[in-house]
Amino acid sequence: MSKNLYLVSLGCNKNLVDSEVMLGKLKDYTIVDEPEVADVLIVNTCGFIGPAKEESLDTIFSLHEIRKKDSLLVVTGCLTERYREELQEELTEVDLFTGTGDYDKIDEIINSKKSRFTPATYLLNDEERVITGSISHAYIKLSEGCNQSCSFCAIPNFKGKLHSRTSESVVKEVTLLVKKGFYDFSFISQDSSSYGRDLGKKEGLIELIKLIEKVEGIKSARILYLYPTTTSNELIETIIDSKLFHNYFDMPIQHISDSMLKLMKRGAGKQRIIEQLTMMRNSEDSFLRTGLIIGHPNESESQFNELLEFVKDFDFDRISLFAYSDEEDTSAYDMSEKVDEDEVTKRVELIEEVVKTKHEKSLNNELGKTIQIIIEGESSEGEFFMGAKKLSWAPQIDGEILVNESDVGALEVGKAYEAKVKELVGDKLLVSVTKTLF
Repeated sequence: MSKNLYLVSLGCNKNLVDSEVMLGKLKDYTIVDEPEVADVLIVNTCGFIGPAKEESLDTIFSLHEIRKKDSLLVVTGCLTERYREELQEELTEVDLFTGTGDYDKIDEIINSKKSRFTPATYLLNDEERVITGSISHAYIKLSEGCNQSCSFCAIPNFKGKLHSRTSESVVKEVTLLVKKGFYDFSFISQDSSSYGRDLGKKEGLIELIKLIEKVEGIKSARILYLYPTTTSNELIETIIDSKLFHNYFDMPIQHISDSMLKLMKRGAGKQRIIEQLTMMRNSEDSFLRTGLIIGHPNESESQFNELLEFVKDFDFDRISLFAYSDEEDTSAYDMSEKVDEDEVTKRVELIEEVVKTKHEKSLNNELGKTIQIIIEGESSEGEFFMGAKKLSWAPQIDGEILVNESDVGALEVGKAYEAKVKELVGDKLLVSVTKTLF
């Protein structure tokens, strides 16, 4: 008799890939949406910053409150890897703990009912994943760990140094997913532009891009999470020249003040970052996403204002904002000049207004254009609209497109269409489908 499985994947899409690996190892279980009926409940946690840690703990406690008798509550992921001793001692609600090295052994851990923390870095190889959330798009994880030493980031302390998958492994996975009907791919890691450097390849990502371009059946691809010091002009030009990869550039710069960038240990300075961003922005049909940290220790008002003015002047399509989170085991944690929380909140609110304006400008630039979209399902606005994303956009993070008219009849989830952008409704584009693509 099949047992029921309930899984919650928190944090980033790299975590989602690991969750999909676990679902593949537990394919004999029936996946359920109601935790109350599950025999096994898994929480794949995030341990990156304070709010993510709180969300992970809240999820664990809430599931424990409603789970049925004799069920197993399993907690895995970055939070347990980072705080393994403390959590095993304090979280008596949890039955089994495991970290980031045993996703492919989750079935063995559940069957043995013994917690396990393997010190080795887990790299996806031939494991079968159960792709969730889409029948057309899949995330492809390129590596684990990170060689950077950013002042605010604890990831290298519990994820370790960069460990890249082989290009053969990546190409093999993509090829298998194409055979299953997937045609839209996002390539991700902590620092994608460093891919292959631990294997002796300075421009490993360029090599991989050219290999992926040879895989028949892929219609759409993008790279997420470029790092300024490892993103060469040659890499930017390779993406621009590619007939497969979109001119989609996701490079979190975190700040623009030279003194703050140095304090953050980012490596690249203002001039180099602007050079990179300008190359990206000037490419045809480019889409530019970045991330910023507000209120890092020692951030003065003038340094923040420099960042604020830069964001006003430069045309980003999307910007993710993060209030600084004071994380132990980072160099920023030991800095004495912490910015007052009320001041951080004030600065975030100021820059949020600019970010909102940039987002609206990016969406307004689409009005009247004919674009390519993928139908994702019923929209968040209800059954009167289908929800879609622009083909070049990354799922979930770049926004939702509403479809209310079609010249080609009923629309199918997972299929790509050509559509005319009619208007902007709130923060969503409203389009009419004109043609079936694939």
